Amino acid sequence: MNNIQVAFPQELAFTLKMKEEELAREMLRLSIVKLYEMGKISSGVAAKYLGCSRVSFLELVGTYNVSIFGNPSSSQLKQDMENA
Repeated sequence: MNNIQVAFPQELAFTLKMKEEELAREMLRLSIVKLYEMGKISSGVAAKYLGCSRVSFLELVGTYNVSIFGNPSSSQLKQDMENA
């Protein structure tokens, strides 16, 4: 896996009451969840990158208020209503 260095103010970890290592892990989780939310990666791929099961990842997504159903368009919602 490649490494990416991200600079952040030292006070950020202090403000969030996290150790720097915890903040780095949280930033990775947030990045992976956001990529999943944007539809760039699947839940299975996201789980693999985070080293957890797909079910665990889907539970994690919920803690960030991200829907596992995506963001359907109004036309998709209308079609779903017609099919119900």
